[in-house]
Amino acid sequence: MKIVAICGAGIGTSAILKVSAERALARLGYEAEVSASDVAGIRDAGDDAQIILTSAEHVDAIGRTFADVIVIDNILDQEELTRKLEASLG
Repeated sequence: MKIVAICGAGIGTSAILKVSAERALARLGYEAEVSASDVAGIRDAGDDAQIILTSAEHVDAIGRTFADVIVIDNILDQEELTRKLEASLG
C-alpha cells in the first residue's frame, strides 16, 4: 500500500503527516510506504497511491484520483489521523 501526504511546499505539514501516519499504521498493524510531497508533485507522487493525506485547502489541487483522500483537520492530533486511517483501511 502507498500513502502520500501533501502540503503546499512538501516539507512542513506533509512531513508531520508522514511521521504521524507511520505511527498510526504501526499502531493499527498495517504496513505501507508513506511519502511526503508538495501539491505540485501530487500527480507523480500520488499516481499509484491508495490514500492521500492532506489539509482542506489542498483538496481541489489533487484533482481526479482513485486514491482515498483523507482530510486532516488538526495535523497534530494523532487520534484524528489514526481514526481516519482506520476508517479508510477497514
